[in-house]
Amino acid sequence: MLSVKDIQTVYFIGIGGIGMSALARYFNALGKTVSGYDKTPTPLTSQLESEGILIHFEENLNLIPANPDLVVYTPAVPVQHLELVYFQQKEIPVLKRSEVLGIISNSSFNICIGGTHGKTTTTTMTAHLLRHSGFGCNAFLGGISVNYNTNFWSDPRNVAVIEADEYDRSFLRLHPDIAVISSMDPDHLDIYGTEEKLQEAFIAFSQRLKPEGMLFSKYGLPKENELKANKQFTYSVLNQSADVFAENIIMKDGSYTFSVSLPEKRIDGIQLNMGGLHNVENALVSIAIADQLGIDSEKIKAAVASFKGVKRRFEYIIKTSRMVFVDDYAHHPEELRALINGAKALFPDRRTTVLFQPHLFSRTNDLYESFAQALSLADQVILLPIYPARELPMEGVTSSLIAEQMENGNVLLLEKQELNNYLNDIWKAGSDQPELFITAGAGDIDALVQPIAKILERYAG
Repeated sequence: MLSVKDIQTVYFIGIGGIGMSALARYFNALGKTVSGYDKTPTPLTSQLESEGILIHFEENLNLIPANPDLVVYTPAVPVQHLELVYFQQKEIPVLKRSEVLGIISNSSFNICIGGTHGKTTTTTMTAHLLRHSGFGCNAFLGGISVNYNTNFWSDPRNVAVIEADEYDRSFLRLHPDIAVISSMDPDHLDIYGTEEKLQEAFIAFSQRLKPEGMLFSKYGLPKENELKANKQFTYSVLNQSADVFAENIIMKDGSYTFSVSLPEKRIDGIQLNMGGLHNVENALVSIAIADQLGIDSEKIKAAVASFKGVKRRFEYIIKTSRMVFVDDYAHHPEELRALINGAKALFPDRRTTVLFQPHLFSRTNDLYESFAQALSLADQVILLPIYPARELPMEGVTSSLIAEQMENGNVLLLEKQELNNYLNDIWKAGSDQPELFITAGAGDIDALVQPIAKILERYAG
C-alpha cells in the first residue's frame, strides 16, 4: 500500500476545493513538492500560491509535473478532464481525495466528524478545543477557521480531526477512533438514490470505528439503534434523555451561556460567542469529546469562549442596533430552518430578509417543497438562480419551483445583476424597524457578501 513517506511530489486536480486545499497544505507542511490545477483563481488559491504551491488555471499538459508520485483529484472534476485522463493512462497512482485521507488516517488516532449538516462547525470547534487547550492535533477542515484563517494545521501529536464527508461515500475510507454523526437528513440523493441508502451509509460509517472506538450521535437519529459501536453516547441541545445535553441556556447579544451535563460530570458557565442554537448543540459534542480525551474543564471553557467560528457559518458581517447581516453556507432545508430559527431567536424584533441561492439542480428537484417550508419562516425571501456546480441544467428545475410552494408570499426571483439596484431602492425608502439580513447558499453567493455589506452599511448606522 502507498504510504505518505513514499510520496515526494503531489499533483492536485481541483486544488482550490475546500477539502483538496487542506490536503495540499498537509503535504506542503511535510515538505513535499505540491502543485495543482483549478478552473478559476479564488482567494483560497491565492493563499495556496503565497504558501509556495504552484497552481495553473487551464487544462494544459505542458504545465503539469512530468512524473509525480501521486495525483489527487476531486469527484467534482469531469471524467473527461484532459489532465485527469492523461495521468490515468500512465503508471502513476491517481486517487480520490477520500482515498488519500484514508491512507493518512491509517496510522493516526482519528476523530472523524460526519453528518449531512453541522459537521464543518463541529469539526472546526473540536480541532480548536484540542489546539487551544494544548492537547494538540492535525486538522482537516471543510471550512476556514476564523481563529486561524486556514482549513488545515499540523501538530507533532499523532491525532487527526477530520471532517468526514458523506458525498460520494468518501467517509467510508476513514479509520475513526472517535466518530460523530450529527445528522442524516436526505441529501446527495443523486449519489444515494434514496434516503434509506443514505442512512445505510451512515450505519456503515459507524462500523468503520476501531474495536475500542467511541461513537457520539445526535439523540433521535433515524435508525440510531442500528449504529455500531462498543461505546456510544447520544447528545442533544434540549432533550435530557440524551447522555450529553445542555441546561440553563441564556441568549444575550448574539451569544449563549449554558451548562453541559456529561455522563460523569457537569460543566457550568460555558460561553459560546456565535449565533444559532444548533451551534450550542455542535459545541456539546465537541466538549464531550474533549472531556473524554481528559482535557481539563477550565481549559475547555476557555477554548469555547475563544472560538470565533467558521467563515460562512453564522458569520456576522454587520452587527449594529439597526442592522444585523449574517452570512451562512446553509444549502439544505434543515440547515436553512436552523439558521433562520436561530437568527430570529437571537434577534426577535427584527424584520428578517433571506437571500438564498439554491445549490444543484438535483438537490432543488428533490427537496424544493422542504426548501419552501424552511424559507417561509422569513418575512421576505429573495431567490437567486440555481448554482449548477458540477451539474448540467434539468428541464423544468429552476428557483421558481421553490417560490411556487412558499406559504409566505413575500418572495422575489432576482438575477445577481439585479440585486444591487433592488437593495439600494429598498434602503433608500428608509425604515425605522431594525433589520436582520441573511445570505445563504453553497455556490458563489459568497462573492456577493462584501458588495451587499457596502450597501447595508449605509443603513446600519
